[in-house]
Amino acid sequence: EVQLVESGGGLVPAGGSLRLSCATSGLTFGDYAIGWFRQAPGKEREGVASVNNYDDSTYYANSVKGRFTISTDSAKNTVYLQMDNLKPEDTGVYVCAADYLGLGTLFTPQSDYDYWGQGTQVTVSS
Repeated sequence: EVQLVESGGGLVPAGGSLRLSCATSGLTFGDYAIGWFRQAPGKEREGVASVNNYDDSTYYANSVKGRFTISTDSAKNTVYLQMDNLKPEDTGVYVCAADYLGLGTLFTPQSDYDYWGQGTQVTVSS
């Protein structure tokens, strides 16, 4: 059974940092692109960052470039999202997803992702 489990969310003041983890199991880690998405109340889910595990290419939404860093630990089958200089508009539920043999770009339709986690709440206070 494939599982993606997010952790690391919480409440932080603006300017603070959090590191989210997406622990995967039941899949061949190197065969998947992993994306981080977020959904704020009343808004559509949007892609934040993604990584292609074939060549380690990474992609970021313009709104988080320079503040967020996606990385992987293949020994732990885990993807991280380091979030620095957080802003209130970063508030939302952050979810990771896995796309089998996907390129993992931010243009990849969300419907292409095969597996999704349950999400972790990030709240940034002003």
